[in-house]
Amino acid sequence: MGRSEKIFSRFILLLFSAILAVSCSSNEISGSRAGLTLIPPGKITSQVDLDIRAGLVNNSQTDEMYDVELYLDDGKKASKLYFASVSLKAGESWSGKYVLETESLGGGYEITLKVTASDGACEKMSRTFEVVQSDIRSTRLIEGAWAGIYHWSEQEGKHWNDDIKKLDDAQWREMVRSMNKLGMNTIVIQEVFRNNDYVGQHSTTVENYQGRAFYPSELYPGRMPIAAEDPLEAILDEADRLGMSVMMGVGMFAWFDFTEESLEWHKKVAEELWNRYGHHESFYAFYISEECAGNLFNSEQTDEMKSLRKKQIADFFREFKRYVRDFAPEKPVMLATNSMGVLDGADGYPALLENLDILCPFGFARMPEGDLTGKEAADFLQRLCDDAGAHLWFDLEAFLFNPDMSLYPRPIEEIIHDLNLLDNFEKILCYQFPGVFSDPDMSVQVGEDRTVRLFEDYLEYVQRMSEDQNVNQ
Repeated sequence: MGRSEKIFSRFILLLFSAILAVSCSSNEISGSRAGLTLIPPGKITSQVDLDIRAGLVNNSQTDEMYDVELYLDDGKKASKLYFASVSLKAGESWSGKYVLETESLGGGYEITLKVTASDGACEKMSRTFEVVQSDIRSTRLIEGAWAGIYHWSEQEGKHWNDDIKKLDDAQWREMVRSMNKLGMNTIVIQEVFRNNDYVGQHSTTVENYQGRAFYPSELYPGRMPIAAEDPLEAILDEADRLGMSVMMGVGMFAWFDFTEESLEWHKKVAEELWNRYGHHESFYAFYISEECAGNLFNSEQTDEMKSLRKKQIADFFREFKRYVRDFAPEKPVMLATNSMGVLDGADGYPALLENLDILCPFGFARMPEGDLTGKEAADFLQRLCDDAGAHLWFDLEAFLFNPDMSLYPRPIEEIIHDLNLLDNFEKILCYQFPGVFSDPDMSVQVGEDRTVRLFEDYLEYVQRMSEDQNVNQ
């Protein structure tokens, strides 16, 4: 056998060994559930390390032992990253984390989770990601967007609410495909209940909650008057088909409310959402819809109440994270705050971020006089998140306010300005897609004509960025 033949044979043997290492004789473990999540999903730059989360739930009636393995596959070979032997009692859950440095990586990769039970039954699943070589954290692309089923304010949503409530399930599928065209492959559901009767604290309870659902909930009888029967199912199912990620909006109990009553409501809704929709591969995370000011105490005036609100929000996320970990241990939790007054909230962030996987602030382009600049606020929040081991994403506002406070699409030049200025964010989402961007190929236009113009302008920007990236690579 010649030298070249020996080298080829050795390569085939190594390749076969790598394939064998991650293969499974079966693809299911009876009585157990395994899960794999990448934070952030999709495309990242070489300045962002990949947070790999593995989860395991023993839903059987007996104790069980599992071997858990993680592999990195670059298309040529599979390298083992992580191994753990896990013992779980009946009903217990487990989560593991591995942080992959990406500085030396480039191109497309696959992460595979392999779980083997003590009886030899095996399950595996994979997630793909792409690394772009860069000297900044940001890809300077909007890679996801909010998809509110119906805007909470009739005034702000004046130019699209009448259109959006008429969308049927098939048209919500169209909306997902349109987002995919622009590379906005992370979808954030703004809320799954509407409660317009209440803003603040201590005015409602879990029992007398009057909110109305956007999906066929069994928790409360009220339903939003929309044409779609189950827009959540339509969005998730279409996202499955396209390999997209959906962050489920667990809300709305009440704006800015992180009381114990709110916590109990969120637990019930999160569990129902998981039971109804958790089988979808695109179900990526839980998003808490209530929002909060950057100071973490909103409009409170006394030191006592400011401290209370900071404690409440930290307690909320500690207990909510603990609760969902029982059935979805690998799923991250996200909150969107505004970027204002963050210095006043500095002492509250460490406790909050300890149990918050992703902070996704907004409002950097409209910082009030006397506050930090948008760039200063972004850098300050980045340091806080780095210290806590949390992820900082960007909720870019793709809208502006008319004099009557209705929203309209922001000019593409202003959006590109923010993408270039705020380059520390590992993932950029925008608010929102429906009513701000309109795909001219959709069967219905949601919003005014300027929404079509923004869609086309941003698509041109994406194509230009892709061409530049290909040249640089």
